Amino acid sequence: MRPTTCCTQGKAPAPRRPRGPGRRAQSGIALVLALWLTILLTAIASGFAYSMRSEALAARNAVSLAQARAAADGAVERTAYELMRPRMVGAWTFDGQPHAWQDGDASIVASAVDEGSRIDINAAPDALIKSLLMNVGGMDDAAATALVDAIGDWRDPDDLRRPNGAEAPEYAAANLKYGPANAPFETVGEVSRVLGMTPLVFQRIRGAITVYSRQPGINAATAGRTVLLALPNATPDAVDAFIAQRAQAIAQGLPVPPFAPAQAFVGGAAPVWRIRAVATMPDGVTFGREAVLRPSPDVRRPLITLAWLDAPRVSPAKSNAPAANDANQ
Repeated sequence: MRPTTCCTQGKAPAPRRPRGPGRRAQSGIALVLALWLTILLTAIASGFAYSMRSEALAARNAVSLAQARAAADGAVERTAYELMRPRMVGAWTFDGQPHAWQDGDASIVASAVDEGSRIDINAAPDALIKSLLMNVGGMDDAAATALVDAIGDWRDPDDLRRPNGAEAPEYAAANLKYGPANAPFETVGEVSRVLGMTPLVFQRIRGAITVYSRQPGINAATAGRTVLLALPNATPDAVDAFIAQRAQAIAQGLPVPPFAPAQAFVGGAAPVWRIRAVATMPDGVTFGREAVLRPSPDVRRPLITLAWLDAPRVSPAKSNAPAANDANQ
């Protein structure tokens, strides 16, 4: 009988996997890679979630802003309608007093003031403009005199230079690529281009001037503090006292008392309204609209829009009231 042999006889033994430090090192590397992959996926997921949240917030804010803009535009139109209604007890007037109401989810505050509450840079006499530049703009007498002449040269139709003014040659000598328009100012911003006008002075006076009233003087009954301070011989104490008296008279329904420094520059109420409306949504989004409107006898076009601006986001009660209607335009 043949002796039995093992089934593995004649075959090499199967190699055994190493169980030493090399295999443990490979397992450690795999674990680290798995951890890094998990962290990477977590970071990507977090970034995606944050991006989606940011886009959702941006979309919601855009919707709220559009709603606030529409509400503010509607408030301007309602204010104009109220001003055009027949005068009766409780009727709205252009005295700068705020009116508040709710329009759906929007909280609205609106007010109106006549444009005669500002100094018309095209119609005001040189003495009033000079006083504005000195009392409000902070310029000295010589600089203010020169700038008044330059303003006059800009708006007059001729090329004759005033004693301290500036015509085309002076602008060319100052290396400016433009010259005076030789026409009335079309916008308040155009005043900043006059030779000698500095950004600081313009920033100080811009809220006190207009190009829409066409009045040589001002309406002290609605003028703001800055405009009143621009009057010759007007002191801060006198202006503050007048503002307090005026507010008391308006509250009691009495005529506004006269302001002595304004008697030489009486302009009356201009047939132009400056309306400001601020709409605030429940989520805090706010939009302000400011418009300058002129009533028209044409029933087909009862209002003429002279300016349609984004207003600074401040309450009309603070910016348009007669005591403080000096917000920048």
